[in-house]
Amino acid sequence: MSEKLNLSGIPSHIAVIMDGNGRWAKKRGASRIFGHQNAIKAVREVTEGCAELGVKFLTLYAFSTENWNRPKLEVEGLMALLVSTIKKEVPTLMKNNVRLQPIGNISHLPKEAQNNLADAMEETKGNDGLLLSLALNYSGRWDITEAIKSICRKAIDGELTIDEIDESLVSHCLNTKNLPDPELMIRTSGEYRMSNYMLWQSAYTELYFTDVLWPDFRKSDLENAIIDFQKRERRFGKTGDQIKEIVNK
Repeated sequence: MSEKLNLSGIPSHIAVIMDGNGRWAKKRGASRIFGHQNAIKAVREVTEGCAELGVKFLTLYAFSTENWNRPKLEVEGLMALLVSTIKKEVPTLMKNNVRLQPIGNISHLPKEAQNNLADAMEETKGNDGLLLSLALNYSGRWDITEAIKSICRKAIDGELTIDEIDESLVSHCLNTKNLPDPELMIRTSGEYRMSNYMLWQSAYTELYFTDVLWPDFRKSDLENAIIDFQKRERRFGKTGDQIKEIVNK
């Protein structure tokens, strides 16, 4: 563990955009699915690293709604990998006291993947450490759209008035309603965009970009991201002096 890491300033919720699997495989003259297969170690490392550091929530962008547009063979390979990986990783989750949940429209996933997810959730539900959320068939715009639909239904049914609609209600209607907003979002592979991920929830999230391709991402890279996060002053619209006054009270 790095000496620069302040264990009293660990972010509560870290979200990760796991990017670069295809480029990692291409560098090795292999198919894209080979990159996805070798990304499992990075998932395991980051999950264990977060559990060891006391992070309470980790959300991984595993499959977006837009990923269905990828080549058919890659999508089929990803789904098969998802099915096998969830089942294999349960012992690791149990070892690290990690609870698993999906976010996203999982009803469109293969039945076997849905069943394995349900089994893993059931097996890990008693764990009270890190909550690992897998964003599967998820996108920020889909999440917000579904929240709007839910609010409209409530209004039509007379359960609320327009004046009762506020930010808190919107947040409660999102797929992530049981999660706090992420404090830190990590994107690997040198890309500098959000890619339709947790758009509402990341209004004040600190963004960290690294050139490391996801299959190469390790605990040390996670620590580097957190160290960078700890150097930042989070103001939430206030001035630096106002934040200092609050901290010193």
